[in-house]
Amino acid sequence: MTRKQQRLVLIGSGLAALGVAVALMLTGFKDSIVFFNSPTDIVQKQLQPGTRLRLGGLVQPGSLSRGDNLAVRFQVTDGNNTIPVAYQGILPDLFREGQGIVAEGRLDAGVFRADTVLAKHDENYMPKEVADALKKQGHWKDDYERAANPGTKR
Repeated sequence: MTRKQQRLVLIGSGLAALGVAVALMLTGFKDSIVFFNSPTDIVQKQLQPGTRLRLGGLVQPGSLSRGDNLAVRFQVTDGNNTIPVAYQGILPDLFREGQGIVAEGRLDAGVFRADTVLAKHDENYMPKEVADALKKQGHWKDDYERAANPGTKR
């Protein structure tokens, strides 16, 4: 075998190994590319107990119950399906019924056992600096002012 053939074989085998590595990575990331799964996604996928994932949706109004030792139970909904969630720990300040959350944990026999709960702020939130800049530019609307200063009355 000549040097040129050896080089081509070496380059070809390197590219093949790289292709296999990329294929394995894409297969491994297939289910975790999405930031979170909605309750409908979880019901449709019929995941096995013990599967680790992120659940996102709204806290079902009227479903929040607190127990001993910071134990909390609530339900997360996307409007179509609802998943019960059990969590033990301190909840974020923005956590409330009807609010959007993302919980990370494991699915366990129909109950999602969360070890992390993140509350999402209202999409209408606007930092004061941005609201002030909009005022200066003349692009100000009343809705922005109420979102930037929720404690003020009009």
